[in-house]
Amino acid sequence: MAARGLLLVSILVLSCFAETTFGAENIISFASLKRTLVVSASHKQGLLKAGEDKITVTWGLNQSSPAGTDSAYKTIKVNLCYAPISQVDRAWRKTKDNLAKDKTCQFKIVAKPYSSANQTFEWVIERDVPSATYFVRAYAFDANDHEVGYGQNTNAGKSTNLFEIQAITGRHVSLDIASVCFSAFSVVSLMGFFYAEKRKARKSQQ
Repeated sequence: MAARGLLLVSILVLSCFAETTFGAENIISFASLKRTLVVSASHKQGLLKAGEDKITVTWGLNQSSPAGTDSAYKTIKVNLCYAPISQVDRAWRKTKDNLAKDKTCQFKIVAKPYSSANQTFEWVIERDVPSATYFVRAYAFDANDHEVGYGQNTNAGKSTNLFEIQAITGRHVSLDIASVCFSAFSVVSLMGFFYAEKRKARKSQQ
């Protein structure tokens, strides 16, 4: 009985050790990544509106990178990221060096197989994007879906080439149209009801 208990304890300890080791091996630090991608984002001047305006993103390998830099690159994932000014007092947007816990880049723009040639994608800002100041970042992933490189359209301090997006506010046009149609239907129905009642009254008088 004692031997069986010792065996169970040993299995639990080994399992916990294996999970801890596996987790530690897969912690990827942003600081450990090299900025190997060149990223740009073009859009109209001024305030951008969610659900309406577009952002054109272009990315590619920095041509000054040493040969073989991109040998492990398999996928590029481009994201919309919060600028520091829109992270203040907002823990749910906080930047962390551990990329598994980082909340800077929460909105996916596009994911594509890696190509050494420049690629471009036009993205309509999604309707659920909140009002904030943003920048664009692209990560290069390896065959194990681990980040191995990155690039962004702003400087290291994330203070240049930023843009502001305004969230959708008020009622949507389709809701207004539906409301008008429903109101018109209600008026017609009410008129029909009164007309029918008047006819009944006339017949009863005759």
